[in-house]
Amino acid sequence: MGFLMIGTQRSGSNLLRLMLNQVSEIAAPHPPHILQRLMPLLSMYGNLEHIESFQLLVDDVCRLVELNPVPWEGVHLDRADVARRCRERSLVAVFCAVYDILAETWGAKQWCCKSLANVMYLPEINAYLPDAKYIYLHRDGRDVALSFQKAVVGEKHIFNIAQNWAKAQRLAIQMRDRLSTDQFYSVSYENLTSDPETTLQGLCGFLQVEYTPAMLDFHESSEASNAAASSALWGNVTKPVIKDNTKKFLKHATDEEIMIFELVAGDVLDALGYERVKIAQGEAIEFTKQAIKNFNQINQNLKEDILQQIDPEDLKRRDVQANLLQEIQIRNVVAA
Repeated sequence: MGFLMIGTQRSGSNLLRLMLNQVSEIAAPHPPHILQRLMPLLSMYGNLEHIESFQLLVDDVCRLVELNPVPWEGVHLDRADVARRCRERSLVAVFCAVYDILAETWGAKQWCCKSLANVMYLPEINAYLPDAKYIYLHRDGRDVALSFQKAVVGEKHIFNIAQNWAKAQRLAIQMRDRLSTDQFYSVSYENLTSDPETTLQGLCGFLQVEYTPAMLDFHESSEASNAAASSALWGNVTKPVIKDNTKKFLKHATDEEIMIFELVAGDVLDALGYERVKIAQGEAIEFTKQAIKNFNQINQNLKEDILQQIDPEDLKRRDVQANLLQEIQIRNVVAA
């Protein structure tokens, strides 16, 4: 059975996946983001019912896993074995097959994929894995925005971050409203950090695995060390839970930034129980086309500035997977 974490990055997903990886029944690796990276390129493979097209997809998925910046220790992906495990010729089937192999290699009964962008592909995932369990991890979007502004990934202007955050949360909430409580479980970053033991006990009950205090020792694991060494994004995972890492936006975001975020995503903050501080419910201000154009331009400039600050070794590790995706696109152009 698969467990899938959904939501938005910068919400504590690495923290939670390392905690879950401490449970012997669960294999929770660093994700190669298979669906996020290859679903937009899927049309380039043509008809997957043609064996050559499907084999090419299988090989590309396996290569993406093999180039992951945090290696899947001990995992060998035999392409023919991966293909045999697929109940249909689809990307989701290949995704599930490689995670099944991972779980078997690591001696676990279940796997957990923490690629939060899977929230964009919930219909496809649920069609192939109708019994999958979803862990919806959410965090106050205004704190998420602060984290993204400093990170090497993602959008940088508060308007763009708010748009993306709201879109992902709305998709997760829609799924929550359609699925039973046996399949869907919400975890807030705020509860996970303020009362990790109680929060993890509740989550383990949902996943039907036994809670172990070792989950709180995640920061001492080799998997945490490997993640921290691969990118500055995950430097905090070798530290114990940081319990006061909430409501930082009240000190570090400007009034204008908070207002913009609440105007864009206030309804989602309301739905998740996060209190507004600048924009009352029902209050609305339309952004002009020129204002949005300015936001987008500032966002692009900030993203380019961040790229100049990335550690060269970190960038090199990221480039390896990016080069594969570029190769796939070039291959398609040449074939055409």
